[in-house]
Amino acid sequence: MVVRREKRNRKYYGSRRWGVGNIKNARGKQGSRGLAGRGLGTGSKHNFTYVTAYEPELIRKVGFTPWNQRKLKSISLREVERLLSRKDERVIELGEYKVLSNGTLSAKATIKAARFSKAAEEKIKSAGGEAVKI
Repeated sequence: MVVRREKRNRKYYGSRRWGVGNIKNARGKQGSRGLAGRGLGTGSKHNFTYVTAYEPELIRKVGFTPWNQRKLKSISLREVERLLSRKDERVIELGEYKVLSNGTLSAKATIKAARFSKAAEEKIKSAGGEAVKI
């Protein structure tokens, strides 16, 4: 079957301004915002409230995070069980993860991770496994 496409709009081909008035009106993200960009950096204007509300990750962070306050990624027992089912061994090492108690373990296994929730540790021990903190 033939794929039908919309006809290309050739209305402004050959003109310099593409119907935007003065050419400086179409200079892109930075050009028409008075050095404000997305509200960051020098001369930030009214867009700053948008950035703080909807894109806070764009605001620059200063300094460093202390080694003992790093955020750990989390993984549930259900996902650990899935990872163990793919391996022949019953040992799994999860470096920067905290093991949470969603799910169950069907067989005993040794799980090495940065942290464990209390309930996850109990479930691992009840299955005959071992929870080792790295």
